Amino acid sequence: MDSKLREWQLDIERIWSADAPDWREAARLADVMARISGEVILRHAAAQALPILRRATLEAGDPGIIDAAQRRLGIVKDVLHTLTTPKFGRRDIPVKQLTPEEHHRQLLGLPLDSRLTLAEIHRAYKRVAKSAHPDAGGSAQQFLALSAAREALMKAR
Repeated sequence: MDSKLREWQLDIERIWSADAPDWREAARLADVMARISGEVILRHAAAQALPILRRATLEAGDPGIIDAAQRRLGIVKDVLHTLTTPKFGRRDIPVKQLTPEEHHRQLLGLPLDSRLTLAEIHRAYKRVAKSAHPDAGGSAQQFLALSAAREALMKAR
């Protein structure tokens, strides 16, 4: 389907950059995209552009219609650009789920990958509990979660 998106992108670019755009071809292309595209956002953009593109084929002399058709065609062009542009970095990698122990360590502000002593766990708990205690403006639920995390980490040692 990626090759089809690139083909549509080239066709839209050709129509967009023409001195006198072929609105009939633009409407035909938008109709095809609205019917068979696997991308929901492209189907919606093409379906919304279709009525004005069809109207531009009938009323090619009306500047208001032509301006609206160009705007709608520009939206379809932008959607195609977004869908075909390669993504860089780690955007598509799913977030790793934390294990219960890692979650407990994160609550207490402890490193996820090092071995901990009981004293380190206790110091981290004391440090975080100062601000999480209900008497210090924290919530009871948060304080209970910290206490449970401390107990779980101490039992694991």
